[in-house]
Amino acid sequence: MEITTDMIKELRAATGAGILDCRKALTEADGNYQKAVDWLREKGMATAAKRADRDASQGIVELYSHGSGRVGVMVEVNCETDFVARSDKFRELAHEIALQIAASAPRYLKVEDIPADVLEHEAEIARARVKEEGKPENVAEKIVQGRLEKFKDEVVLSRQVYIRDETITVEKLILQNVAAIGENVIVRRFQRWELGERLDD
Repeated sequence: MEITTDMIKELRAATGAGILDCRKALTEADGNYQKAVDWLREKGMATAAKRADRDASQGIVELYSHGSGRVGVMVEVNCETDFVARSDKFRELAHEIALQIAASAPRYLKVEDIPADVLEHEAEIARARVKEEGKPENVAEKIVQGRLEKFKDEVVLSRQVYIRDETITVEKLILQNVAAIGENVIVRRFQRWELGERLDD
């Protein structure tokens, strides 16, 4: 199929990728727009993974207040250079992450941050539910593990489904931005407050 200039322009406008990358993506996808977008995303993920070990000590502390001050979020997002830290694209990403935290109330940044006793408590609850549901023993532990993974998807920021696009996780959103920005991006830490919640919640 012939790859036209208009097709390249459309793909470039949507993804922010370079002209040559857009042409190659459309060629690889035989002119299929969605497949070309996926190809660019995958390429971006690979590029992003290579950048993951680079030092990120610049950035922004994003503050967000939601529902007339009922929920407040503070999140530190880091990148490699001050130049990128001041860019609209980076600031927009930091804001999106703050919105995600406000809307989805994650408790942890990464899976490794979940204390062992919390995971064990969740596993006990899952085992009790499996027993109550009368599931056969040979599949019980698989079901327990599945429910534990679901728990992680709900409480870990990087594993949560992105609120604006259910086809990707927050981790994928960040990787896409790493590919577009060209620098490593790290969510360093966050805090979420909700009016009336107890400190030990």
